[in-house]
Amino acid sequence: MHSTAICIGTATGLRKPYSGKNIKLRVRIVEFTLITMLNGLSYGLLLFMLSSGLTLILSMMGVLNFAHASFYMVGAYFAYTISNQLGFWPALFIAPLLVGILGAVVERYGLRRVHKYGHIPELLFTFGLSYIIVELVQLIWGRAAVPYPIPPELDGPLFTLYTTTFPIYRGFIMLIALLMLLFMYLMLTRTRIGLVIQAALTHPDAVEALGHNVPRVFMLVFGGGCALAGLAGVVGGNAFVTEPNMAHAVGSIIFVVVVVGGMGSVAGALLASLLIGILQTFAVALDYSIMSVLSAFGAHISAQTFGYPVLRLTIAQVAPILPYLFLVLILIFRPKGLMGTREG
Repeated sequence: MHSTAICIGTATGLRKPYSGKNIKLRVRIVEFTLITMLNGLSYGLLLFMLSSGLTLILSMMGVLNFAHASFYMVGAYFAYTISNQLGFWPALFIAPLLVGILGAVVERYGLRRVHKYGHIPELLFTFGLSYIIVELVQLIWGRAAVPYPIPPELDGPLFTLYTTTFPIYRGFIMLIALLMLLFMYLMLTRTRIGLVIQAALTHPDAVEALGHNVPRVFMLVFGGGCALAGLAGVVGGNAFVTEPNMAHAVGSIIFVVVVVGGMGSVAGALLASLLIGILQTFAVALDYSIMSVLSAFGAHISAQTFGYPVLRLTIAQVAPILPYLFLVLILIFRPKGLMGTREG
């Protein structure tokens, strides 16, 4: 019995044996890289859906909304309730609209009244509001996770790469995020209301002198930003888990994205979301440590070795802190963010 091998010609005409074992290894590497990259892109685009609304509010109004992740949670719960009665597709449109109306009401009757006192009262208002929303969610829907499933028509593999499948729903999340990005771009640059919003940011007195209601414009901006968070909740609630702690789970990462991308920069938020999504997804999938690398080179490491608890930590174990490490490095070396125009 002769073993089979594939020969590859070289430029010099020599033929190099290329074993089946090496081929399988390379196939697994390609499979891992492509699938992990796609998972990272889908997670990053979901982060962008979350952070874009906050970035929009911050750039247009100068308000750092601490309750933004709570509107994401409300969107998921609204979608869960509506989908039980009408189905997922009506919920996809109705839930963000309801969250946007809720955000507009909050701005009109709450945030607008404290806006004149400066940024600190605004921060305290939105901070307190986040806790109120969490408590209300627990009173209405309970403290346990609710069964908000992926719709049957979106449940299954989109394609199979070698032996790994990529879910339809992750592709759906990516599509929704890209459509949302296109909608934001066209609205802000190609419509009258978008031009009024941008003008009201830098020249509110001139806009008001032209007959536009600037407070109403800001109310629409705040409501629109909350609606974007609600949309992220609709598609993210069933992709992950819909429960009262979901706002806390993503709240900090949203601010990391906003700061890393650049305060108020939508393009920066997109870039930062993709970078953080890909970085964290690859890190979670890598089970290597400093100890395993050193052992591969013949080093003997035991529990008595100095720094053993740190040496044995795998990349997957430290993955949750990587975005915050990225944040610290950005603040040290580029305080204005990746695409920011100012440092404050």
